[in-house]
Amino acid sequence: MSDPRDTPPAALATETIVVSELVMAESGVVTKTVVVAELSDPLPPGHPRSPESHGMIHAIQSLLYIIIIAIFIITFTVQPFRIPSESMEPTLLVGDFLLVAKQNFPMASSSLPLPATPIRRGDVIVFRYPVDPAIHLVKRVIGLPGDHLRLHDNHVYINGHPLMESYAVYRTGPADNFRDNFPRLSSPDPDVASGWWIQMRSLVNHGELTVPPQSFFVLGDNRNDSEDSRYWGFVPATAIVGKPLLIYFSINSPTRAGDDSDDAADTRDPDPTPRASALPILKPARTSTLGEIANFARWDRTLRIVH
Repeated sequence: MSDPRDTPPAALATETIVVSELVMAESGVVTKTVVVAELSDPLPPGHPRSPESHGMIHAIQSLLYIIIIAIFIITFTVQPFRIPSESMEPTLLVGDFLLVAKQNFPMASSSLPLPATPIRRGDVIVFRYPVDPAIHLVKRVIGLPGDHLRLHDNHVYINGHPLMESYAVYRTGPADNFRDNFPRLSSPDPDVASGWWIQMRSLVNHGELTVPPQSFFVLGDNRNDSEDSRYWGFVPATAIVGKPLLIYFSINSPTRAGDDSDDAADTRDPDPTPRASALPILKPARTSTLGEIANFARWDRTLRIVH
């Protein structure tokens, strides 16, 4: 004979409880079935204790966890940016999407709970534009604090020695004495910020520019088509946001697709404003072939490490 108290709790919650017992009778031993209790119908959908409601609560909790983790990553760890200009070619192309690893630098006053990371010559960095801190720029560090720097005949000289730069390109273009023989103080240049022109004159000695403490001199890899420290000055250590980690996606620039129409003229953004929200404007495709769909992105640049 079974005892109702031996019935598992789960069974009590899901089904009718049936007790069978043996009864002695004159004709012999017979089995007598007794219904002890019968539970009510299952909970209706939408009830707080129904399985459907529990599943919805778990889904909402999981979504909140994902959102919180994403906010933490974007705020403290990595941040996406897009490259809209040619100033860092061939290292970074128009249409590259970057993940920038946010870091805390030794000379930067930052409240982020991140380990300090040294800045070395040749590092690619993302920083707030000194002229307009709302804009983020990406350039390569060339001059470190205390360096004596000058540019001459498509070469950078640091402390009197030429700098070996496999990443730099000097494309053919109109001559520019200020750009090609920097620093040059014989006359002001209309493309140079006036405040920077005044500061630069006090830092030049024997034709070389001295980089002050807690400041960095940056250049674009596309040397003849880049607005950089030559035109607006040094990057303070406090303005550095981080270093590009990798190219997570890249789309072809619409102006490089071989279009010979009038509207295929140079439509580059002012150099450079790599904002995550500024998506490139693409022209309507003339056809819908699979080849054009495949050529929409530069698949070979996906997940490429930035050097």
